[in-house]
Amino acid sequence: MLAAVDHVQLAAPAGSEDALRAYYVDVLGMTEIPKPPVLAARGGCWFGAGEVQLHLGIEDAPAGGGKCHCRSAKKAHPGLRVTGIEAYAARLKSLGAPVTWDEDLPGYRRFYSEDPVGNRLEFLEAVRRFGPGG
Repeated sequence: MLAAVDHVQLAAPAGSEDALRAYYVDVLGMTEIPKPPVLAARGGCWFGAGEVQLHLGIEDAPAGGGKCHCRSAKKAHPGLRVTGIEAYAARLKSLGAPVTWDEDLPGYRRFYSEDPVGNRLEFLEAVRRFGPGG
């Protein structure tokens, strides 16, 4: 039986680790999680905040050499719950990250952003609804 999502892995091209650290740590406010040595040798980086873990894995170059043609996720994305979404969006925007609001999900305020390699990220916060007597 499934109990929880342990982490989400996104793709990144080789050599993008410094740009990823700048975005996930400096912009999003996450902490880098040290990778086990055998996995660290493969490149990439892991980040966490509270119960959330995002792993950025390096896509391998094609067999026989050549440049990696890894694609970032344009439609697929993790949905990350936040508190204080207006202030969080303002923080991202002030640090140069794109913020695109989307009002199409009833009961939530949400926006999308992209990391430096083009992975799409959704940030959402439930809108407080008051029922009868509330």
